[in-house]
Amino acid sequence: MMNSRRSFFQSLAGAALLSQSSPITAAEHVKRNMIVRSTRPEDFEMPLDGFSGWITPIERFYVRSHHYTPTISLEEWKLTIGGEVEKPLTLTMADLKKLPRVELVAVMECAGNGRGLYEPPVPGVQWVYGSVGNGRWAGVRLADVLAKAGVKPSAQHLLMDGADVPMGTMPEFQRTIPVKKALHRDTILAYEMNGEPLPVSHGFPLRMIVPGWAGDSWVKWLTDIKLLDKEFDGFWMKTAYRHPGHPVAPGVAVDPAKMHSVESINVKSVIAGPLDKTQVAPGAPVRIHGVAWSNETPVASVEVSVDRGRTWQKAKLNTEQARYGWRLFEYTWTPRQPGYYVVMARAFDTAGKTQPMTQEWNPSGYLFNGVQQVAVDVTADPIQPPQPAASAGTPNTAAFDAPEAFRGACLPCHDEKIIMQQRLTRVQWEREVDKMARWGAKVEPADRTPIVDYLLKLYGPRPR
Repeated sequence: MMNSRRSFFQSLAGAALLSQSSPITAAEHVKRNMIVRSTRPEDFEMPLDGFSGWITPIERFYVRSHHYTPTISLEEWKLTIGGEVEKPLTLTMADLKKLPRVELVAVMECAGNGRGLYEPPVPGVQWVYGSVGNGRWAGVRLADVLAKAGVKPSAQHLLMDGADVPMGTMPEFQRTIPVKKALHRDTILAYEMNGEPLPVSHGFPLRMIVPGWAGDSWVKWLTDIKLLDKEFDGFWMKTAYRHPGHPVAPGVAVDPAKMHSVESINVKSVIAGPLDKTQVAPGAPVRIHGVAWSNETPVASVEVSVDRGRTWQKAKLNTEQARYGWRLFEYTWTPRQPGYYVVMARAFDTAGKTQPMTQEWNPSGYLFNGVQQVAVDVTADPIQPPQPAASAGTPNTAAFDAPEAFRGACLPCHDEKIIMQQRLTRVQWEREVDKMARWGAKVEPADRTPIVDYLLKLYGPRPR
């Protein structure tokens, strides 16, 4: 029923072997020491120990996929440009590579990074900290490509579509960005990542890079670009990836029409070490370190507190920096007295914005940037420090003795992991089952309540 992590990653490596006679080929990278949120589709999270370097290695870079990973032959692949343009284009990779090559370092963060930290819980992949990475991207400016097509004055939005195919009747993953952002000199079409051809899981052969914005705009496996003279009314723009933009009561549903599309990410920091519940002896130096990032506005500073936010001290920032990249920070603290301490970090950007101490709730769990809290126990008899989580673990398959109606409706399109990480109320599970039925899941009317009962029993709200 379930693939082991080893057999899955072996199959992932095999899937990366595409056309070898093309000008570039997809890099072969097996993901290592990742938290597996889902294998079908691919959703891999980087553990905290990945926040210790400036450029995130490809094998540790998070993966977010809404549909199954497509297999693409570069010899057959083409990029089409149409809509509100003077001259529709069809370009090969060789055509793109005739344009000036550009490179930039930028953070890509899933809009749902931190969703698993919201209370009450919200449905979706339960990312905690690691659906983010700092990559070195290379390709061509989107503005240079659009200049060849000639953007009409009527163009307002740029619609992106990739080669991934939806499951069942699930809507095709299509996103738009305003033409102003599309024409920005730092918005690029990338065919390289960290100095190598773009890996399969990261969008081979071409993906959009929209620095400062959430990863939902960084469309993978890009095949079609269309300039529109009005807003796009597709599901992934009008219903999904929307945020109220103001505080709402935790647990309430908000009409998507009253929310706005997710765009920029927030200023944020993550503490890579020490790990939560670390024990140290009095007088032992503790290296507090991690990374901080923002959106189009660079990080200016990071402050660290060791007393639950009562006082703050400036952390040292690493000299490596880029406008859209993250900054490494560190601060050495030597506790003199035994006690149970709470370590925090907060980042500031050059506009003076910082992180909230308590995160405001929103219906889809987007754009979390609340201040992280790490407990450090200073004691005369410290035990071995905890080790970072390397995987989500193997679920108890004995407990997953699901009724046949559930298996037939819920498992054909995705694996169990995405279900087993949810902690939802009955109303939330009913909404999820109804949504899946609209997307092609075979849920008979008589089976709806038993399926919801089963999900609520095993994956209901967390104990309070």
